[in-house]
Amino acid sequence: MNDDAVQRASQAAERGARARTRRLMLETATRLMQAGATPSVSEVAEAAEVSRATAYRYFPSQAALVQAVVDEGLGPILTWHSTSADPERRVAELFGAAMPRIEAFEATFKAALKLSLEQWAQRQAGTLGGEPQFTRGHRVELLKDAIAPLKGQLPPREFKRLAQALSLMFGVEVLIVLKDIWGLDSRKTMSVTQWAAGVLVRAAVAESVNNGGGIARAAVAE
Repeated sequence: MNDDAVQRASQAAERGARARTRRLMLETATRLMQAGATPSVSEVAEAAEVSRATAYRYFPSQAALVQAVVDEGLGPILTWHSTSADPERRVAELFGAAMPRIEAFEATFKAALKLSLEQWAQRQAGTLGGEPQFTRGHRVELLKDAIAPLKGQLPPREFKRLAQALSLMFGVEVLIVLKDIWGLDSRKTMSVTQWAAGVLVRAAVAESVNNGGGIARAAVAE
């Protein structure tokens, strides 16, 4: 085997080892978060029996680690797509695909929410320091995509308002309200979220029609 072949083999082995180590850390962090913890990079390294130096090469901050675990939990939700042209049906499809997955990783998303709230409190107190901020927001683009057929019917402000209203019914926060506070089971939780989402879409469309109409009205107002 010549030097080039040896180097290529070495690089391939390193990529394979790196991928396995990263996967081990993600699986370990997911296990800890599904158990209700919001682990630091060091804590995941210890649980995965990986050196801290190695762990920080993959995930330089707790925010980066938790974001990667959240993305793993969301999984197919991140690539959701609908072929329907009916916005209400699209929203129902999104909720139907996403909410069971969110419930399955409920503990993970609650742990991520906990980190977000803790960082907010630290920013308010001026104690966050240089720790990177954990950001959330996948639902924004998902919901905009779900109601995309309404872009030609609703003025931009009303389109954005509908997406914002739908975001109140989408995500782990809904489970906190409907399951933890109201005591609903999974089926009833899904029923309420689907009903509320449908009502919001129909109300936005009806309001736009009753007010005289969408983009044309917005153009005149401008």
